[in-house]
Amino acid sequence: MEILGATLRVCVDDLETSVRFYERLAGAEALRFERAGVQVAAVGCFLLMSGPESELEVLRKVAATIAVADVDETHKVLTELGADVLAGPVATPVGRNLIARHPDGAVYEYVDRRRA
Repeated sequence: MEILGATLRVCVDDLETSVRFYERLAGAEALRFERAGVQVAAVGCFLLMSGPESELEVLRKVAATIAVADVDETHKVLTELGADVLAGPVATPVGRNLIARHPDGAVYEYVDRRRA
């Protein structure tokens, strides 16, 4: 399993104001999409999310998003190591993902850029 990097997840009230700040901070333009009623902007190593509190409450439980080369391989390795895969792998607007709880209780999202 190859880990390519990590993204910090940030829930915000005002996505537009936050995007301007993080674009300047990261020196990168935001990639935007929507998922389950949540507006998302990926800016550098930050994933900004804004939407209904009921959705954000769930998203806040995920500590970080980890980019991997292949979600299927990651699924295999995680289950072999005793992690509990809570969701996925499923297709997303930018690739595929899964959400797993590690044996220590930490919850992470794993994503790849492969189209389903």
